[in-house]
Amino acid sequence: MILENNLVMANRVNRKFENQFVKIGATLTIRKPNRFTVTSGAGLAVQDIAEPSVTITVDKQRHVDFQFTSSDLTLTIEEFSERYLKPAMAPLANQVDFDCLQQVNSISNYVGRPGVTPAAFSSSVQLTGQRLDDNAATQVDRSLILNPAAYWAMANGLTPSFVMPTAKEALVKGYLSTIGNHEIYADQNVPSNTTGAQHNTSIAMITNSTAAGVQGAGNTVSMYGGTATESFGIGEVFTVAGTNNINPQSRLSTGVLKNFVVTAVANATASTNTITFSPAVVTSGPYQNVSAGINSSQTVTWLTGTTAAQIASVNNIAFTRDAFGLVMVPLEIPQGVDFAARETYRNISMRVIRAYDINNDVFPTRVDILYGDAVYYDELAVRLGG
Repeated sequence: MILENNLVMANRVNRKFENQFVKIGATLTIRKPNRFTVTSGAGLAVQDIAEPSVTITVDKQRHVDFQFTSSDLTLTIEEFSERYLKPAMAPLANQVDFDCLQQVNSISNYVGRPGVTPAAFSSSVQLTGQRLDDNAATQVDRSLILNPAAYWAMANGLTPSFVMPTAKEALVKGYLSTIGNHEIYADQNVPSNTTGAQHNTSIAMITNSTAAGVQGAGNTVSMYGGTATESFGIGEVFTVAGTNNINPQSRLSTGVLKNFVVTAVANATASTNTITFSPAVVTSGPYQNVSAGINSSQTVTWLTGTTAAQIASVNNIAFTRDAFGLVMVPLEIPQGVDFAARETYRNISMRVIRAYDINNDVFPTRVDILYGDAVYYDELAVRLGG
């Protein structure tokens, strides 16, 4: 029996661009939909076209390698696929799932409480569903992927409502239920994020760099009020008083403070920190994403941090399919070897090659995959602390 994880994430993300990676190089630029603002009156008000895009790069080649002697193949090895190939494929499939879930730590939207396992509707789907709705995410193809602790805590809360088909599905593929348009799954590769050292939950701001209406501008800020020993890690999330999230179409405040995620490790100089974050602040125009810019002397609250050092928090994740992307590219099949083929395992294409080494009378074998993953739409995903 092969020991393997549920591998949910890799099958819940957007994979529709895989057929475009045919001799085009290692990168593909994916255009996002343009946004526009509405003008009143008869006068013409031409808007510039920004052509927003995201790039996915196929930069991960993983493989499992082993070999047999000719005497092994002759005398002892049978059921080659079942006993050797599938056990080699299982860790490769797990690696794809693991890498896809590592993207979660870059998501800016954050709900829940770090270190507290969500176990009920009010502490999970209610929070993630509201945030996805605030961001105008589609109601279709929503997933909530939980680590085993949160999954089983949620299952315990739903026990009275379980019927046999649902319970059977839970046993078969880690599927729990569909609640509030979220298909809920367990995945053992759900990542954790660790905070920096010794920082306060609230720090006053002194300077910032924001720019109105310009994509990519306004993504650094200086803060004070801490100590010279503070540090901030990638993936930590903060809010700034007076800077609310908005609906991307109406551009009305949702009444919730905008979440920003740290994108580079920051270490304090004296009692001042300069933080690089995402998404960039855009205060006007079609890509406006905040109700107001970041102003001086506003309070910063760290959603993922406490006064203690190095706190680890699980990052369960709710998202729609287009939030994340995965591209699996079939590797070339070489000629002149003992055996070469493509095999599909858990919806992941792998190349299997077995050669012969005449000098040592052995059959070296390798199983390879080639892929890339990326965040397509940060606003279509929400981390659920646990």
